[in-house]
Amino acid sequence: MASDGEAATALQVLRGLDTGPRGLTEAEAAARLAAVGENTPPLPHTASWPLRCLRALRDPFTAVLLTLGLVSALVASWGTAVVILALVAVSCGLRAAGEHRADRSLAALRELVGGTATVLRRAGEEAPPRAREVPVADLVPGDVIRLGPGDLVPADVRLLRARGLTVHQAVLTGESAPVAKAAADVPEPDDPAGAGAFQRPHLCFQGSGVASGSATAVVVATGERTRFAAAQGTAGRRREASAFDRSVHGISWALIRFMLLTPPLVLMANAALRGRGLETLPFAVAVAVGLTPEMLPVIVTTCLARAAALLARAHRVVVRRLPALHDLGAVDVLCLDKTGTLTQDRPVVADALGPDGHADPDVLRWAAVGAWWNLQLGELPTADALDEALLTAAGPVGEEYDGIGAVPFDAGRRLATAVVAGGLGTHVLVTRGAAEDVLARCDLAPAEHERLLALAARESGAGLRVLAVATAEGPARIRPRTAADEHGLTFRGLVTFRDALVPGAAEALRGLAGQGITIMVLTGDHPATAARACRDLGLGPVEAEVAADVLRRGEHVAVAGPRAGTATPEGPGPHPGPVVVARCTPEDKARIVGGLRAAGHTVGFLGDGVNDVPALRAADVGIAPRTAVDLARETADVVLAAKDLGAIGHAVTAGRHSSANIASYLRVTLSSNLGNVIAMLLAGLLLPFLPMLPVQVLAQNLCFDAAQLAFAYDRPRAAALRRPTVLRPRAFLRFITGFGVLNAVADLATFGVLALALRGPDALDDQAVFHSAWFTENLLTQALVMFLLRGGPRPGPIGRAAAALAAVGLLLPPSPLGAALGMTGLPPAYPLLLAAVMGLYAPALRAVRARHDRRRPW
Repeated sequence: MASDGEAATALQVLRGLDTGPRGLTEAEAAARLAAVGENTPPLPHTASWPLRCLRALRDPFTAVLLTLGLVSALVASWGTAVVILALVAVSCGLRAAGEHRADRSLAALRELVGGTATVLRRAGEEAPPRAREVPVADLVPGDVIRLGPGDLVPADVRLLRARGLTVHQAVLTGESAPVAKAAADVPEPDDPAGAGAFQRPHLCFQGSGVASGSATAVVVATGERTRFAAAQGTAGRRREASAFDRSVHGISWALIRFMLLTPPLVLMANAALRGRGLETLPFAVAVAVGLTPEMLPVIVTTCLARAAALLARAHRVVVRRLPALHDLGAVDVLCLDKTGTLTQDRPVVADALGPDGHADPDVLRWAAVGAWWNLQLGELPTADALDEALLTAAGPVGEEYDGIGAVPFDAGRRLATAVVAGGLGTHVLVTRGAAEDVLARCDLAPAEHERLLALAARESGAGLRVLAVATAEGPARIRPRTAADEHGLTFRGLVTFRDALVPGAAEALRGLAGQGITIMVLTGDHPATAARACRDLGLGPVEAEVAADVLRRGEHVAVAGPRAGTATPEGPGPHPGPVVVARCTPEDKARIVGGLRAAGHTVGFLGDGVNDVPALRAADVGIAPRTAVDLARETADVVLAAKDLGAIGHAVTAGRHSSANIASYLRVTLSSNLGNVIAMLLAGLLLPFLPMLPVQVLAQNLCFDAAQLAFAYDRPRAAALRRPTVLRPRAFLRFITGFGVLNAVADLATFGVLALALRGPDALDDQAVFHSAWFTENLLTQALVMFLLRGGPRPGPIGRAAAALAAVGLLLPPSPLGAALGMTGLPPAYPLLLAAVMGLYAPALRAVRARHDRRRPW
């Protein structure tokens, strides 16, 4: 809807659309439908299988593995090339399959959006208009439609006539209370509240729902031109790198730089010191492959895919983007809306107060009598949320009085009146509505009027919705009562309402706090209403701030909570700040989420409306329930079967489980690989022959890689699940450097022992013995590293894999397969020498690990 049309009169809008109050003819509607297209939002794009696989190649290690595989093929190292390229294919296939399964699960959860609208159409120019139901997709600009209670607004419309119309706009603005609408003929051109087009009384937008009243409106925008669909442009923007992407890419590129330097250094050093040139190229490539954690894409994808499958099966949580599971495990701030997440979209009676401010059940009784007979005698018998709350709290009260008539609610008066039979020959008017409007019609002294206004303001300031109740008794008459009779009333008191809490929300919030996650509420509601709901949920004494004030100060906003203002060795903790930010526009939510990320937090955002789409994309991980609007659901990384904070807790645990296993794999693999590469480079320079043949390096890597698959099935220790799991590149590089050097020392000690043991006439000619001994030692040290650096509670799959790896290291060299690889059985003394080296290496590794744990716990 164009901004200039938002301030136009109804007549100007009709003329601009070349239509009138009688609507379009069938021929005009058909022509416009052919010209502008169906009234449907843009369909989400689903990537093809080849495109999914190509996207997987954007992973740095996958891309490097592909490059090394091609280089191996160029130097005719076919075994290395086949294995590497197979790993690349498996990694890409697993990731593509996981994303395909997630999309298929989402499609199964997606609700089919359909329905019809009541439209005025004419058979011809002179024919009278006839109201009929047409599919929502067939609406076109210029159609005149009718709206009633329970209808969804099918397009962006300008009201022509309205009576008692209120609409729910939560899906667009986040406001929980219905918004009054009216067909103002000359609307104000400016919005003094700064709330934008959504608060203009004469406009309704696609996606809103009619709460009460009726209206006739003209369609001004359909399909991709509605504000509902305009958010698709925001959804189409490229998402910034998530926490998982940033951490893995940081580690990856640090190692990639070292890997790219390794082959040239090996070639130049061997050419300069040993006179060996291109014949050492296969060995150089094998060394570079040895540093690469080849199984990283497979381990990561397997861990995340297993966790995603478990979540979908056990908790009905669909993970659309697998890395989002790791992001969930790293989340330390969860942003969410209030309505539908912490509170239900309905009020409940909080209290009934007499004029003195004390509890008075009579006030609730009169309010319920008015609600009952307004519902029974009203022109449109649909109870609004406050009526339902009154009748639920008061019980059956209608039978006490005989209903005479009703003056329905009107947005201009902000009142509703029921007329019931009183004593003999009398009628009682029961008027309910906004405190200012009811008090203005009561016989009160000025001081008493001000006192009661202050009482209502106090209750409203405490975050409660306030309904004033007044009555007037007069002589019975046959002529119907009208709004003109609402005067000379006796003030009865106030009924206050609070938002109904979502069952289990308080317990779920405590569970998330126990997981080290702080909660931030971003809502379009009034600050006092939002703060009251949070206090009712036990979030503590909180103060809500208005988004505009917070953003004007330019502060990074975070949640005040158990960990407020703290920092840990693992990274920044939440900064002191408000728990609740109210009056948030969609752009405000996105800016606040971006500010939290800029401050170093990993942010999750739970939303379900069009107004939440910018923030869903700005967060590290976007979460939406199945009942969210299509656009929000397609934008989200994780989709919940229900808007349940408990399900988020399960997803966070699954993400941390996967992240802990991935972190253990990286620590073990990179430490061991770095030590082996350092030792091989030094040995290659000191020995007159290659310290290990390329095929032996490949066989060693294959054995280690096969054992590392156990990390995908490991169970981490409980401490890893109690706090956010973040892969921090600098901490990882310090860790692998320290333990890699220790591993290199063990390898070089083995080299020294072998050099001494092989001293003799054919010392340096017995290459097979040297290769076999070092092959065995490498697998034994790698098995020790897997077992001692894992840090889990019980050996489990890792212990069994380490034992199998050690057995392969001892049994493969003397076997026929070992002979085919250029190895041989070791003389009896050699296992004893290797046992001595292992006997020194294992205590040293355990001591260094214990020192590391004291200084920087995992």
